[in-house]
Amino acid sequence: MNVSARMRGFITIGLLPALIIYLFFVILPLFWSAYYGFFDWKGIGAAKFIGMDNYIEVFTDPIFWKAFKNNMLIVAASVFGQVPIAMILALLLMRSTPFQRIIRASVFMPMVLSSVVVGIIWGYIYHPQIGILNFLLDGVGLDSWKKAWLSDPKVSMFALMVPIIWNYIGPYMIMFIAALQNISPEIEDAAQLDGVGPVRKLFAVTLPMIWDTVKVAIVLCISGSLKAFDLIYVMTGGGPAHSTELLASYMYNSTFNVYRFGFGSALSTAIIILSLLLIVGSQYLMKRDYR
Repeated sequence: MNVSARMRGFITIGLLPALIIYLFFVILPLFWSAYYGFFDWKGIGAAKFIGMDNYIEVFTDPIFWKAFKNNMLIVAASVFGQVPIAMILALLLMRSTPFQRIIRASVFMPMVLSSVVVGIIWGYIYHPQIGILNFLLDGVGLDSWKKAWLSDPKVSMFALMVPIIWNYIGPYMIMFIAALQNISPEIEDAAQLDGVGPVRKLFAVTLPMIWDTVKVAIVLCISGSLKAFDLIYVMTGGGPAHSTELLASYMYNSTFNVYRFGFGSALSTAIIILSLLLIVGSQYLMKRDYR
């Protein structure tokens, strides 16, 4: 046995325990969930086989598609909000600026707080009576802009986008800083000698060099947005009138609040299928290199 084969065997043995745990606690439950989607089950007692009824109900349920639309809004806000902001902050932190400490504190704060705490904080910010947002609007003479931000179906979903974007900028910023640090200084020096301006250097040099990291960040944005739950659950619970309902919150409410475990299992399977389709589609759109 040569050294290469021996090394592969050692790596396989080292990864085997983690793969077994992942198989039993992640992969097999997915198949069990898809299986229970064929049953009418209340969580206790006997389960009644009903075939594809739960799956048909999922894809014909208007609340499901409303939740899917809200998830797409979160995906758009994450991809076009978190990624560009994280990139700009990473570029700023690569330089010595007087705002470095302020940027680091404001971006890293949500990383050391749980999502529940972030949701409670922003719930108080948006509070119609004691919230700081309405207080600031009142202070600058914009009384007409004051709203019950989380209770108005017209603005509640957009109000939730702000804390969601703020909460997850930090990890992507760290990814971009690491990618920017791996760019060879010789490339930067060559661009500077050629008289390339900052904007042109960003699009002609920097982005092509870190494009693989950008693609990973976008995939993480999409997958994270499709399983968003905690902030929504803490701040609105999916209301009012399902105006902030997401796929994960709808699945939770359908499963544990009304005890439709079969329907909830079918719903979770549908979420997985849609997530895979969106991620594969995004990878196809970003298949070409950034040039």
